[in-house]
Amino acid sequence: MVVGVTTPILQVVGYQNSGKTTLVEKLVTYFTNEGLKIGTMKHHGHGGKPLANDHGKDTDRHRKAGAIATGIEGDGTLQLQVMKQSWSLEDLLSFYHLLPLDLIVVEGYKNEAYPKLVMIRKKDDLELLTKITNIVAIISWLDLEELKIYEQPIFSIHQDQQLLEWLRCYVRDYSG
Repeated sequence: MVVGVTTPILQVVGYQNSGKTTLVEKLVTYFTNEGLKIGTMKHHGHGGKPLANDHGKDTDRHRKAGAIATGIEGDGTLQLQVMKQSWSLEDLLSFYHLLPLDLIVVEGYKNEAYPKLVMIRKKDDLELLTKITNIVAIISWLDLEELKIYEQPIFSIHQDQQLLEWLRCYVRDYSG
């Protein structure tokens, strides 16, 4: 947890093309419509530095969904063009402490310890559930029967409303 930051943080993680950005868009739109101020932070998982023009890219999609603050980090470059040898997620989130946010949604950063929604697109992705910590829910493209061995709440990729209602309660309880 970032020292001094009490804003709830929720991560969306999964392998490439699992639906992370689409889910982040849905979360941002939903919570913005509920009257919350949302910030997002994305890990640039494709390697290299993020492009200065993000038109049509994930962070642009986050903004269009209603996020009042968006950021992306890759290869030590924060989209704000602040240069540093490397950035930890904790460093990045400390910026967000200065903003009037109700929720921070982080896309990526699988190995961080914040509460996670894990996206599972195919059977090979199931190994991710054994590699990461602090999983609060699983969102799957697979038949849900295959995932009944896991103790976390499990939602189909097509159960948007159920997931969003569950998250509303989760975020409310998280922020006390």
